[in-house]
Order: sequence, then C-alpha cells, then structure tokens
Amino acid sequence: QVHPVESGGGSVQSGGSLRLSCAASGPTYLRSCMSWFREAPGKDRQAVATIDSDESTQYADSVKGRFIISQDKATDIVYLQMNSLKPEDTAMYYCAARGRQCRGAISWGQGTQVTVSS
Repeated sequence: QVHPVESGGGSVQSGGSLRLSCAASGPTYLRSCMSWFREAPGKDRQAVATIDSDESTQYADSVKGRFIISQDKATDIVYLQMNSLKPEDTAMYYCAARGRQCRGAISWGQGTQVTVSS
C-alpha cells in the first residue's frame, strides 16, 4: 500500500506562486510514477503533471510553462511548483502514485486546496 500525503495548498492572488509537496510511503515499485491531479467543483478530475522513474515529465497543456514537477531523490518527495497562477487553477489538488511506466492502480492522497483569487 502506498499512502501519498500532500501539503502546501492555500490561497493566493492571481499571478502568485505556490509549491505543493507530496510525501508517499510504501513500496518503491508502487510509486515509480508520481502525478498531480486536480478537481474543480463540477468538473472531472484531470491530470496536471507527471514524473516517471526515468525523470521524464508530462504536463497538461493548460499548465505548460507555468508549473514544474520535480522529485527530490534523497527524500522521494514530489513537488509541484506553480507559478503565474490563474483563477482557473483553483481546485483540490491530489497526489497520485502508480507503478512503473505509470501503470496499475492509483493510490490517492487526501488532497490539498488551492484557491486563486483575481
């Protein structure tokens, strides 16, 4: 079992920055691929950014150039640096862990709220 735990959410004005953190315990092979998802009220949960065990990254078009996903190899903590935030980035952000090549069941964190005011 993998248990991601998010932190770092909060409220910020448009144009501001926030950094989310995700610490995941459990077997390494079940958290080789780490992602951030977000879910806004009335909308489906969507993938925001992913980092795989080979350090390759993927981003949703809506956040490219503004968000950066990274992982500290010493602690395995995954970060999501969010810059130039917009009101439409307001959502609950979830950390998700999956196995190698981003396959298999997803282990979800409890989420952290990000609110961007105009």
